Amino acid sequence: MNDAAPYVNARRLVKVFPTPAGDFTALKGIDLQANRGEFVAVIGKSGSGKSTLINLITGIDRPTGGEIHIGGEPLHTFDEERLAAWRGRNLGIVFQFFQLLPTLTLVENVMLPMEINRLYAPAERRERAMGLLQQVAMDEQARKLPSAVSGGQQQRVAIARALANDPGLIVADEPTGNLDSRTAESIFALFQRLAAAGKTILMVTHDEARAARTDRAIMIADGAVVNEHVTRALAALNYDQLAEVQRHVAATSYAPGNVVVRQGEPGEQFFVITGGRAEVCVRQPDGRDVPVDRLGAGQYFGEMALVGRQPRRATVRAAGDEPLRLVALDAATFDRLVTESPALRDELQSLISLRQMQSQVTALADLAQTDAGREALRRLTAGAPARAFAPGETIIRQGELGEVFYFILEGAVEVFVRRGEDETLIDRHGPGGHFGELALLGDRRRTATVRAAPLALGERDGVGARVLELDAAAFESLRQLSGQFAAEVDKAAAERASRL
Repeated sequence: MNDAAPYVNARRLVKVFPTPAGDFTALKGIDLQANRGEFVAVIGKSGSGKSTLINLITGIDRPTGGEIHIGGEPLHTFDEERLAAWRGRNLGIVFQFFQLLPTLTLVENVMLPMEINRLYAPAERRERAMGLLQQVAMDEQARKLPSAVSGGQQQRVAIARALANDPGLIVADEPTGNLDSRTAESIFALFQRLAAAGKTILMVTHDEARAARTDRAIMIADGAVVNEHVTRALAALNYDQLAEVQRHVAATSYAPGNVVVRQGEPGEQFFVITGGRAEVCVRQPDGRDVPVDRLGAGQYFGEMALVGRQPRRATVRAAGDEPLRLVALDAATFDRLVTESPALRDELQSLISLRQMQSQVTALADLAQTDAGREALRRLTAGAPARAFAPGETIIRQGELGEVFYFILEGAVEVFVRRGEDETLIDRHGPGGHFGELALLGDRRRTATVRAAPLALGERDGVGARVLELDAAAFESLRQLSGQFAAEVDKAAAERASRL
């Protein structure tokens, strides 16, 4: 077998059960891969198909269609005798209810797989079993019956038994489901150590929090695998919401260079990248398309047009030499998910603010040219609040201490200077502009009052301005990271100071 190939490689698995009401398809062409030494969680609700999938991988049941290769062996072609022999030597199973034989001591339970499969010399079996019990901190209890130890201790013995024949694959079916949280955590940590030692572990669980701590989580819904890049991109959604995504997404792909969405067009779909790379470009007033971002698998785009019900603000095309693979979600389902998930709504608003800043603030264009620059910009703006101000509402006031800096995302602001009793309008800034730098570069006192601009003639409602607020530390970091931004800020500060 090629060491680069997955240790577990299940392809296009289908399982159909005949029922009095007709055939029921429990698995619908599932693919599942796991590498050597990988700890993979399989999650899904009752009836999702996860138990059926595990039964096929362990050979307890046979697929209606598809292939299962484990360690290079084509299990789907084995007869029952050969499958049983393979399973005894290559597979360890840990059950939710331990399944220790009550009349055998703990060490005898661990020895049993060696005896059944005639592995190791009889004289070696007890010594090996004791060594495995020592690994799970149960060697001092070895001569006790299962009924004499706790549930957590029985589960440790069950893990030692699963390791008896040194299998490459361990399948654990809800192994912590009947344990208290402290014991469950110790069992989980034991699986982590086994994976680090080279064992491949598939753990069926309903515990999404623990699943998130494995190397990878595979979610099953309605007999199909929810794409792992979708679960990563939409991590704010719960299981039921991700299952709804799975039911509504449509897979598609674009050849290198082809446009997926075009700036100025209406937006009707939301996209998650499942393979390849995408380049995001914004058309400048001079007609140039300027790249402002590059996206990869597990990231998404198209949300700005759907949330704001506005035309696309950027063009996105397939980049690089390989096709861009996507799944597309319709607008109605997207709207429903955003309404139902405050966490997703907050995440989207934060990302929209970042993308608006990337596309509108030309002073940050040099950061957008590299992965490191884009990541630095994301890090600096993560958690930065986007604030909306009503027309005429004061954002900063002349004379007050200033500790924050603002990028304008939508609308406009007006700048006023008070001299005695008179207040004079001296400037106006729109989307892509910024303000607040004079206080941060000087003595921290605001030199002018800035208010959200009034609505345009004929407009009856809407915000006057929506701004992204950065603290002084983030402002200074941006100046250090981007020479273009630092030069722009210094130039603007000098012009504004002279005007004042």
